[in-house]
Amino acid sequence: MIVGVAGLNGSGKSAVVHFLADRGFVAVSLSDVLREELRSQGRSETREAMIDLGRELRRHEGDDALARRLLARFERDCNYVVDSIRHPAEVVALRALGRRFRLVWIEASESVRFERIVSRRREGDPHTLEDLRRLEAMELEGDDRGSQQLGAVRALADEVLENEGTIEDLHEAVRGLVRREVATDRPGWDEYFMQIAHVAAARSNCMKRKVAAVVTVDRRIISTGYNGTPRGVRNCNEGGCARCNDLSPSGVGLSECVCCHGEENAITQAAYHGVSVKGATLYSTYSPCLLCTKMIINAGIAEVVFHAEYPLGDLSLALLREAGVKVRRLGERGGAEGKS
Repeated sequence: MIVGVAGLNGSGKSAVVHFLADRGFVAVSLSDVLREELRSQGRSETREAMIDLGRELRRHEGDDALARRLLARFERDCNYVVDSIRHPAEVVALRALGRRFRLVWIEASESVRFERIVSRRREGDPHTLEDLRRLEAMELEGDDRGSQQLGAVRALADEVLENEGTIEDLHEAVRGLVRREVATDRPGWDEYFMQIAHVAAARSNCMKRKVAAVVTVDRRIISTGYNGTPRGVRNCNEGGCARCNDLSPSGVGLSECVCCHGEENAITQAAYHGVSVKGATLYSTYSPCLLCTKMIINAGIAEVVFHAEYPLGDLSLALLREAGVKVRRLGERGGAEGKS
C-alpha cells in the first residue's frame, strides 16, 4: 500500500506521516528530493528555495520529476507513506506504479493551521497570517505549469481527513483509512490463483508465447506448469525448438513443436509426484489448445478458468463443455469467486 499525504501548511501532514511510520510504513517525502538537490548545490533549504527548485525541475525534467526520482527508491514489498505531494502529475506517477495508492488530503482551517505553525517554530515558516496567505497562494495555483498546484492535488484526493480536533482523533481517522484499504485490497481466489499463474509464466523459456497454469484443489495449489521444452532438453530460447525459434505463423507446423504447454506441464508434474488432479480447478493464462483440452478431460479436472483466449481455442472450449468441464473466463479485474 502507498498512502500519499497532501495538505496546506500546518494541516497535520507530518502527524499522519509519523503515525504511519511508527506502524511499519516507510516514510518518504518529495521535499527530501528538493532538500538533497539544494544541499548538492550548496543552497540554503528555505521554503521559497524549495518552491523555486521544484518549479525548475518540473520545467526541465517534466511535471512528475520529483515523483520519478523518488519512485526509483521504492521496494516492492514495503508499505509507503509519501509526504509533500504538490503537483497533480506526481499523483499520476504514483498511481501508475501499479500498486494500491490512496491520496489523502488533510484539511484544517486557516486559524488552526496558523496556530500550529507559530507553536512549532520551524525555520522558514511564515510569521504572520499575511505571510502564510502569500505563501499558500503560490502553492495552491502557480503561475506556470511547473509550479506547485495544491488546489489541483486536492481535487484528486481519494479521502479528505478533517484535522480540527485532537491528535487522537486524527490517529483514529488514519486507522479507519488503513482498515478500509486492507479490507478492499485483498484479491478474490480467482484473481489470486491467476496472478500466481502469470508469475509462473515469467519462467517460460518459449520464444513465441509465455503461458502457465496452476492446478488447485480445495483452494490449495497442488501443481504449476509453464510452457517450454521437455525435461533434459535444451531450452526453447537456447534453440531447443526449431519451430518456435523460426517464429512460425500461428497454427502452422504445430506437429513439429517440441515445447510442452503450460497446462500439459502442470498435469504431468502432478503425475510425476503422484498427486491426483481429479476434481481440481485449473487456472491458465490462456484457454487450452486441443491437445491440452483432451488431457484436462481425461485427467478428471472439473473446472478450467482462463484469462485470455487462445487464437485456435474455439473447438477446445466446446469440447470441454461437452465433456462436462466447467469453463469460465476471468476478466482483467478478477473473477466471480468471493473474497474470504
